[in-house]
Amino acid sequence: MATILFNDVVFGPIKSRRLGISLGINLLPDYSKLCNFNCIYCECGWNRKGEKKEFNSREDVKVTLEAKLKEMAVNNELPDTITFSGNGEPTMHPDFAEIIDDTIALRDKYAPSANVSVLSNATMSGREKVFNALLKVDRAILKLDSGFDETVQLIDKPQGSYSVATVVKRMKKFNGKMTLQTMFLKGELDGKRVDNTEKIEVDRWLEVAREINPREIMIYTIDRETPAPNLQKVSIEELEKIANRARELGYTVQVSG
Repeated sequence: MATILFNDVVFGPIKSRRLGISLGINLLPDYSKLCNFNCIYCECGWNRKGEKKEFNSREDVKVTLEAKLKEMAVNNELPDTITFSGNGEPTMHPDFAEIIDDTIALRDKYAPSANVSVLSNATMSGREKVFNALLKVDRAILKLDSGFDETVQLIDKPQGSYSVATVVKRMKKFNGKMTLQTMFLKGELDGKRVDNTEKIEVDRWLEVAREINPREIMIYTIDRETPAPNLQKVSIEELEKIANRARELGYTVQVSG
């Protein structure tokens, strides 16, 4: 199993399947994953226990991002988006809200046409500062891989208490100012079938999507090696079938195969 860790505070720019030319920000350690999910498809691999892990500091993020944006502006190569992703869940950072304010100010100064995006599993959005920070960004891209708790436990392996009902309740508070993101995949894990493309799964996912009522939906599938070895990509044709069902409900759906 090959895994990918981002070894810099600011990385890229890279061509993202979903976001265009993306300049990444990693608030997590550069030597290990730090996340409250342990997703079976995560390109960063499994969570590793027993390591002392430290977040990248607010000041390091600010200084490094400003230097990179200055360089890109001089070269006339500004990004389409500045994206918080990296080696885990960015909203776990204790200074997440303040870092978002810094980033928006730097974006406005050096790259005013770029979006600020956050890829998150939405678990920390119950904290007022995190929620308010996510409302400030251009694209809060929030993960929900199933409408069933059992499937989320199988695919995402939350590292604490988690319920779909709680996360949906929090997502509804965005009043549509968010993007719903879902990974579709198939395979087997520890003798259990994994497949969130089945009709019962998609039916429930659509019910949940209607309840959340996001501005946009992104669906995608496996693109790189995964820590769980027996997983499979979903075909673009099957993804489009799922997307079309959501489009029939009036949603804009972006598909990445």
